[in-house]
Amino acid sequence: MSEHSPTDTGINERIAQRVRELRAARGFTLEALATRSGVSRSMISMIERGSASPTAVVLEKLASGLGVSMASLFGGASESAPAEPLARRDAQSQWRDPQSGYTRRSLSPANWPSPIQLVEVDFPPGARVAYETGSREHVFHQQVWLLEGRLNVELGDQLHALEAGDCLAMRLDQPLIFSNPASQPARYLVAICDARGS
Repeated sequence: MSEHSPTDTGINERIAQRVRELRAARGFTLEALATRSGVSRSMISMIERGSASPTAVVLEKLASGLGVSMASLFGGASESAPAEPLARRDAQSQWRDPQSGYTRRSLSPANWPSPIQLVEVDFPPGARVAYETGSREHVFHQQVWLLEGRLNVELGDQLHALEAGDCLAMRLDQPLIFSNPASQPARYLVAICDARGS
């Protein structure tokens, strides 16, 4: 499908801007980022132009190559925009993974100087997302609090079967797989912490 909803187009433009800004800030050429991330130069170019709808797996690879969390790619504001401590719900960016159909909402205020980012996820029945990224230049910690449904989380070779109310803490330094084994959607909150601090 080549058609995008207005929401998809807006978030793709914000992702494009963030990737361009982060790549420029680090002095990476397209080729250098492609080498670091494992994402092709042509795909990065399409993402930076806002003409591609990248999957969660591709965005995670780019985030790893740029040394940031995937959540930071959805910031919704230019790095030069003033930081505000309050993010109203209607201003929070929402994105849908074109491959798995899961939806993520960035809850944290854009550009606010904090090492913590919060994300709300709606994960469809039977959906599966496998992040292949292993060791990183910078360590990120993540906690997943399952609000509704069931969720399987595989970190490296360890499987965690979560039920509503369970909270799982992990370091993002191994391959990570999320899957919903149930016939109902799962909804969870993700808290990401950059170990480098704010």
